Amino acid sequence: MARARNRIAGIISVFGELLITAGLVLGLFVVYSLWWTNVVADRAADKEGDQVRDHWAASGPGALDTKDGIGFLHVPAMGAGEVLVKKGTGTDVLNGGVAGYYTDPVKAALPQDKQGNFTLAAHRDGHGAKFHNIHKLRTGDPIVFESKDTWYVYKVYKILPETTKYNVDVLKAVPEESGKHKPGRYITLTTCTPMYTSDYRYIVWGELVRTQKVDAARTPPAELR
Repeated sequence: MARARNRIAGIISVFGELLITAGLVLGLFVVYSLWWTNVVADRAADKEGDQVRDHWAASGPGALDTKDGIGFLHVPAMGAGEVLVKKGTGTDVLNGGVAGYYTDPVKAALPQDKQGNFTLAAHRDGHGAKFHNIHKLRTGDPIVFESKDTWYVYKVYKILPETTKYNVDVLKAVPEESGKHKPGRYITLTTCTPMYTSDYRYIVWGELVRTQKVDAARTPPAELR
């Protein structure tokens, strides 16, 4: 009997140690996913952002696009600082700690276009988590895009806290789901929701209210001061 009890106790002890080990492994994975990937992505994005600004300084007046990125997103309510914007929304782009503009399933317009929807995506958790605080945006908040030569100032007019990941209508040139029915100059931010999942999408729509030419000192618009 004592031998059987000792055997059971030994099994329980081994099982407990396995649970502890599994917990440690899971904890390390969470740290890696939610902290270390942010560190790595932020470093990469900062380096690429510096390259974009160096390219701007060296090339003089010219078109919006550069080989490294098209500009920087500034959203004070999200508190993420400046976010480099690049082409594409695949993980190969977004895992670099940047925002990306859509090339499919609905191609994004760019800010300088006379009309259309500048549609963007970024991670909400891990890999820079540039849209982590998207839920803090409110109607009327500014969203500012900085290109080489122009500040584009948008204002939030509609928020959709949850929709299916397959809802591509939110990316349309005229985002009717936001209440718009005529062509204009819109911006759409998209990311995963709820936090720490990718089950649904969180959508924020804004509309261009004005532009401001970039001066020699790159003085930001009033919305960023």
